[in-house]
Order: sequence, then structure tokens, then C-alpha cells
Amino acid sequence: MGFFDKLRAEGKTFDGQGNERRGLVDVIQYNGEPDELVWKFPYNNLSTGAQLIVNRSQEAIFVKGGVVCDIFGEGTHTISANNLPLLEKIINIPFGGRTPFTAEVWYVNKVVRRGLKFGTPNPIRVSDSKYSGVDIPVRAHGDYSIRVKDSQMLLNEFVGTQHLLTTDTFVKQFMTMVVQELNKNLKRYAREQNISTLDFPEYAPEIADFIKETLAGNFELYGIELIDFQFAHVGPNEDDPVVKELIDNRLESLKEAERRKIQGFNYQQERQFDILETAARNEGNAGNLMGAGIGLGMGVGVGRIFGGQIKQVTETMVDPHPIPVAPPSPVSSYYVYINETQQGPYEMSNLKTFIDSGIVNRETLVCKSGMTQWIKAGEQPGLQHLFTTTTPPPPPPPISSYYVYLNEIQQGPYDVNQLKTFVDIGAMKRDTLVCKLGTAQWVKAGEQPDLQSFFTTAPLPPPLHVPSIP
Repeated sequence: MGFFDKLRAEGKTFDGQGNERRGLVDVIQYNGEPDELVWKFPYNNLSTGAQLIVNRSQEAIFVKGGVVCDIFGEGTHTISANNLPLLEKIINIPFGGRTPFTAEVWYVNKVVRRGLKFGTPNPIRVSDSKYSGVDIPVRAHGDYSIRVKDSQMLLNEFVGTQHLLTTDTFVKQFMTMVVQELNKNLKRYAREQNISTLDFPEYAPEIADFIKETLAGNFELYGIELIDFQFAHVGPNEDDPVVKELIDNRLESLKEAERRKIQGFNYQQERQFDILETAARNEGNAGNLMGAGIGLGMGVGVGRIFGGQIKQVTETMVDPHPIPVAPPSPVSSYYVYINETQQGPYEMSNLKTFIDSGIVNRETLVCKSGMTQWIKAGEQPGLQHLFTTTTPPPPPPPISSYYVYLNEIQQGPYDVNQLKTFVDIGAMKRDTLVCKLGTAQWVKAGEQPDLQSFFTTAPLPPPLHVPSIP
């Protein structure tokens, strides 16, 4: 239907007879839908003495010749020269009597609009500094909340001469701006914080705050306040073959680092072992480390590793009566079948790390040291406790919500806490019609079981007895 829906207001009158077009409008009130941010009153043949009704969280704006004249907040107002000072200067409304004049009346709804969705229609390519600047496709989606902060600015900058602005139209029109900011700021955040795109999911809240700061300024240009902005997901597109390869390589590196940790040496020491082993096999330079292309410096690190052990062996050989040392307590260890390869044995703490990182799961085959049978890890009694998970608490019960018929207008939905406030301030009575969300029946509020307690009143105290004067 285009940018705005013009047809809903054309020819529409409140009594269905079209009298407002022939005479003067007596009552000006909102007749739009709940999801509309801006709605234009369909008639401009107004007069002093007319009643202007403005609902909660609304503002009514009088416009003459494209110029915003006067703004009214919630309540019922009688139109007069006194409360239209700016308009009165333009059309010179006389005081007293019923004077006709023409002006447009716009209603702006200022309630918070939550759960507005956004997402990247196509992956955003972000240069990953951790992987030599490779462009990684990133997807993101989530939701945000807004409310109108400056009604006049929204009317001037965004609505123009159209009749209404719905929430759905707003989201569609601003989606391009949101995606552009995602494109620019995801790249900027990765560069400034020097993090990999593979780690984006862990930084989702921080990235959301980073992007919200920029987006908020863009929304303010149209009189809109950005309340919150959050991701349901932000991270690399795992269907991309490059991403799959990077994830596999990272997992393999983690496994390799864990293996060295278990065996008690690091990468540099492992390379020294390889070089020394090559030197030992060099028949032309047997025993000569220089022949293998290494100097004393390369052997020093390895010497430190074995120095303590050699000293202990020497002392044991010299001492004819060594003091016996109690053997350590036996520790269960397991061989693990990973990537079609037998690995291990690993102790319990190492297996716990593998399980937490997803390398080992319930279906992975294991074999306990000293045994000959391979069984699934989830069926091994000694490992079952590593797979137990705590059951999350049940979600809180949902809060009932209701539509309310106030001032001859369907409003809401409101939760029961908001309805209690309406009752307390007298805006809602026992006879007020309500409709519970998810049902189609309107009933009196005083007959709705969930709301009856709102209308109970404490009994009055007995009258004070004052003794008569004799």
C-alpha cells in the first residue's frame, strides 16, 4: 500500500453519517489503531468550544499551513483562544462565542514499542585480524525498543503530509539504517577491540551497547528515543566453508594445547625434542649436537627438564640405603577414541575439560586403563557424573493482560499491575468492559475473577461515640 496507508481515514466519520463534513466538529478524539505511531484526525472544519480528547501517553498537535501551532497532553480540553495562543495569532480567533476555523489535528502515541525486529538479510563480511585479515561472513539478528520523544520533530522530519504512520511501516523504513550501522560498526568493533569474529557470540552484549550508541543518535534526528538494542545472535555464518575450516582448526589447536599440558611440556620444548632426536639419528655426527645444526643453547632447555630426574637417579645409585617412598594413590585414566584415533591415556580432570569443550560427548568410545573393552563414555560408571546437568528452574507464570474499553476506545493490552493503577486513580470502574488477551469476550471488570480483588474495599470503622453533655 505504499509508504503510508491513506485510505483508512478518508471519508470516515465517528457517527457514520458524514455530518462532520457538512457542519462543525464538536468532538475531536483519536480513532486510530493501537499500532499506529501517528494518526491524523480526518476533518479540519473545527470551531472554538469543541472538545479535544487526548488519551494516556498521547499528544495532540494543531497544524496550520504546515506550521505546528499548539500541542496538548492527555486530558479533555475545550478549544478556545486561551489555549491556542499560537494558532490565535495566525487566524485571529475572537474571544467568546463559537467561531469556526480550519486546522489539522495530529495524534502522536508515545508509548514504548517493544520487540521491533532487525536482522542482516545477507552476511556482513568482516576482516578478521586474528586470521591474517580473512573476510569472515557474519550474521546478526535481534530486537529493539523505541518511543516517541519529540512529537513535533517526528511530524516534521518523517511524517510530512501523509495521514498516518504505523509501527510496521516505521520498522521497514528504518531497517536499512539499522543494517548500515551493523555493517559499519561490527567491522569497527572487531578492529578496535582486536577480537576474532569467531568470538563475537561471547561479546554480544558489549557489541550491542557499542552499536546502540551510534543508532541512538540517528533515531534522535527523527524525534525517536532508542530504549534498548540487543542481539539474539551475532557471529560467523557457520554454513560458510571458510568458517567451518577455521572452527575445525581452532578446535584442533585447543586439543593440541591440552595434550601438551597433560604431558607436561610446551610447543618450544616439543620442537627441541624433535631436533635432539634428529641429531641422535645422525650417524655422521653421532653425539655431536652441532652436527644437527644446533648449539648449546638449544640443549639447555631440555637439560633443565631432565636435570632434576638425573640428579635423583644419581643420588639413588650413590645411597645404598634409600628411604622408601609411599607410592601415589592410583588415579583412574582412560584411552579415548577421537577422530578415528586412539588417544591417551587421560586422567579424569583432562576428560572433564574435553567434555566441557565438546571434544568428548556421551557417544565417544573410551577404554579404562587395564581393561580391554571399549564402551560409550556416557555408559562408563566412572564418567557418568561428568555429563550430569542441573535442570533449570521453571519459568515464572505468565502475567495476564487485558484490553480495556475506555472513553469509547479499545486500549491496551495492559497487565494486571497497570489495571490496578487505573482502578486506584478512578479511571477504571467495575462496569468498565475488559477483554482478556487470547479470548474474544468482553465482560465487566468487576465480574472478571482476576480483577475482582481490585474493587474490594475495607469496611468503614464504626462511628465515633461522643457522650452527650448533661
